[in-house]
Amino acid sequence: MSTLPPLAGRRCHNAVNPLHSTVYFSPDLGKELGELGIDDSNAAYFAARGAALGAVGPGTVTATFYNFNRDLVARHLPAVWSVASPEAVLEARLRAVDTTLRRLLGPEIIDSAELAEAAELALRAAEACTRHARPLYAAHADLPVPEQPHLAYWHAATLLREHRGDGHLAALLAAGLDPVEALASHTATGKGMSPRWVLATRGWRRNDWEDATERLHGRGLLDGEGELTEAGVALRAELEDVTDRMDAAPYEHLGAEGVARLTELARGFLFTAASAGAFPADLIGKG
Repeated sequence: MSTLPPLAGRRCHNAVNPLHSTVYFSPDLGKELGELGIDDSNAAYFAARGAALGAVGPGTVTATFYNFNRDLVARHLPAVWSVASPEAVLEARLRAVDTTLRRLLGPEIIDSAELAEAAELALRAAEACTRHARPLYAAHADLPVPEQPHLAYWHAATLLREHRGDGHLAALLAAGLDPVEALASHTATGKGMSPRWVLATRGWRRNDWEDATERLHGRGLLDGEGELTEAGVALRAELEDVTDRMDAAPYEHLGAEGVARLTELARGFLFTAASAGAFPADLIGKG
């Protein structure tokens, strides 16, 4: 029996997670990795997010990232590791996080007691994360916690993000959604990446997207206009409910008061970052 209000853990995740993602849209990451010799944006993403796993090849990244075309991954891995080691990439990533958060949040928040409190709360939540069957979380959990509060907060957000993400992939697999079907059905909710962003970053072609939407239509999950049917809405809701159950431990461990406080603080930081242009304006949407 949960001790938390309904959806409290999901709301907390939704407030904490996006600040982790800011680094992947930041010019600072491209700059830092470019200085290592990694100039391609796709190579930079695969290296930066996958470096905690070690010098892995396309199979591991395709499996753990789920919704990328393996052909795209294979163009850059394992070749990128001959340019820069995973250790060098992790160091560059943290430098990029430092620069990005300082720019987006400003010195008042960076040096605030509130950010230090948020870092402490998020790290406490992450104490209850589990490694088994969660490869991206487990790899990041082996990394040291940075000393500076804003970096410690980002690290904790990474742990919580990848912990939930690993569980969500298991839910997608159990629901029988392949990578493009998962993307297309999420986009149809209005909360996922726009098709333009998916096709530009995930390595899929327009016909891959159209074929996936046709399969979803055949399953009765999308209607003829590409909107979710009643069954499609129910499936996406069940996916989130299953993910919530597999991701409950960190938030139960933190407790209702801690979850509410972390959510409050994280929403404030996220609003500030978004107002400073942390995310592309056209990132989310059906169009």
